[in-house]
Amino acid sequence: LPRACVCVCVCGDSSLCVYDMIRFILLQNRQGKTRLAKWYVPYEDEEKLKVQADVHRLITSRDSKFTNFVEFRTGKLVYRRYAGLYFTFCVDPQDNELAYLEAIHLFVEVLDQFFSNVCELDLVFNFNKVYMILDEFFLGGEVQETSKQVILRRMEELEKET
Repeated sequence: LPRACVCVCVCGDSSLCVYDMIRFILLQNRQGKTRLAKWYVPYEDEEKLKVQADVHRLITSRDSKFTNFVEFRTGKLVYRRYAGLYFTFCVDPQDNELAYLEAIHLFVEVLDQFFSNVCELDLVFNFNKVYMILDEFFLGGEVQETSKQVILRRMEELEKET
């Protein structure tokens, strides 16, 4: 999807700018139920439902011997399965897949430590906390923080305030 250049263009040609951005993040179970959805580019509600169904169909039908990234529309899906949940990022085609696989793993580690052995029900019943953790990681579709200790410390501070 086209978007305006938010970087400072030194060359004067914004078409040459590189956009490293997450388009959306989905957490889905094996049955296709979306447990978390964060959209960083605008989609209509009907399109969001179609994207969720298409993503689930695409990644659950892939053999486990294939890589954890696949082209999807004008972007690229980077996903990883933990127990019964698929953690999926849709990123720009030129983005580094391995960096996003690491980001997924770090997100799962933080969830696991925050919820003391996280499970799908933790995500369902504490979705507001999951979104808070996600917002500590990513801001506007870009990586904001990569330190597990900093994120967990910030979550502790936010827990004390509520």
